Amino acid sequence: MRKTKEQPVIEEVTITDIGAEGKAIARIDGMVVFVPFAVPGDVVDLKLIKKKKNYAEGRVVDIRHYSDKRIEPRCPHFGTCGGCRWQNLNYADQLAAKQQQVRDNLERLGGIDCSGMRDICGSEAIYNYRNKLEFTFSTRSWQEQPPFTDQPALGFHIPTLFDKVLNIEHCILQDDLSNRIRLTVRDYAFRHNLTFYDIRNHTGCLRNLVIRNTADGQWMVVLIIAEKQPGWEGLMTHLRDQFPQLTSLQYIVNEKFNDSYSDLPSVTFAGQDHIVETMEGYQGATPLRFTLRPQTFYQTNSRQAWRLYSFVADFAELQPDDTVYDLYTGTGTIALFLARMCRHIVGIEYVEDSVAAARENALQNHIDNAEFHAGDLAKVLTTDFIAAHGTPDVVVTDPPRAGMHENVIQQLLAAAPRKIVYVSCNPATQARDVALLAERYQVGRIQPVDMFPHTQHIENIVELTLRG
Repeated sequence: MRKTKEQPVIEEVTITDIGAEGKAIARIDGMVVFVPFAVPGDVVDLKLIKKKKNYAEGRVVDIRHYSDKRIEPRCPHFGTCGGCRWQNLNYADQLAAKQQQVRDNLERLGGIDCSGMRDICGSEAIYNYRNKLEFTFSTRSWQEQPPFTDQPALGFHIPTLFDKVLNIEHCILQDDLSNRIRLTVRDYAFRHNLTFYDIRNHTGCLRNLVIRNTADGQWMVVLIIAEKQPGWEGLMTHLRDQFPQLTSLQYIVNEKFNDSYSDLPSVTFAGQDHIVETMEGYQGATPLRFTLRPQTFYQTNSRQAWRLYSFVADFAELQPDDTVYDLYTGTGTIALFLARMCRHIVGIEYVEDSVAAARENALQNHIDNAEFHAGDLAKVLTTDFIAAHGTPDVVVTDPPRAGMHENVIQQLLAAAPRKIVYVSCNPATQARDVALLAERYQVGRIQPVDMFPHTQHIENIVELTLRG
């Protein structure tokens, strides 16, 4: 076996910028070095851990000078968990970095004029803002000293290590009741010798724990087990008795070799089979109610979701007689938010369960001018479909990170709605798609929205208006 050459420590390197995946950037002899958990303005001693032709990756071994942009992270797991890589960067600089990320992607990758870009919309809450967290059980916990043990753990996966989980004592992303529930589950499992899931050998009982809450204090806990071993029902009973504030306590049996559960049935152990999130209406309109079940997608920052959708409504400038298409509609949240402003709205979504939830939410909100269809957008959105459901005056599209399929883009160019409002969680693929739509559309307003403080992730909205 060829030994990896030990790299020397490079002293007094200045961190200059924020880069991909939340890592900071330094430059050594003209080469870009990506460095996790550093802050622009830090002066550090670096050890290179990976060196490629055009870039390298490094690790901070000592900080010689602390940047004035640096703050003290609140999370006790910062630097190990990897989930909130910007917790040591003050929030104003986080927002500036995200806005620059959007601008760089649109201008460099798409050649897009960003003169219409607005200031990023920051999150009112930067801690305890999430309404959903998913934790993993594992037979292998990760600790700093020693770096790996065979003790069971309940928490988050260590980045790039599929079988190692960090025991989370306290997470600042969700209301503190989430911490109390998780620690209660872990302690009960330890005391009663319940087995944790072994991802390598696919054995054990406890697999995942999902905790959801709503803005008005409804809580859902979903325990995902690989098999029904003795004692698991005692855990469910204990949760029911210890946390009477739970609106919904459910479980799912997942015997698959992966953690996805959207295709699996959930069973209600106590309480209701759902919780209900209420969202303020646009410009004082009647609030909307969304039924959330274990498999239901909903934006994880509820307050910012309302702001995001309000920007979409602003950009859409809907008229009472408009026909609107909402592509990649999910559970219909954007479509239902806009439905009262137009004549007719058509939502299309790949996941059939999400479409069923969208239809249920339309009924719950007494909205009768919205229809939802399930299928692959590249195959569903055809000339015949548009002829049957009406030519769209406005299209809202919110695709996954991969962006829109070329067939969808071509169909939008052919249908020529007067306006397209493009929502994206990936400015790089958004830039690619907007550049293709520029054949017939002029870019107008651009609105970045921070849904995920302390992370590198960003949502962005682009307004596209038909030329001529």
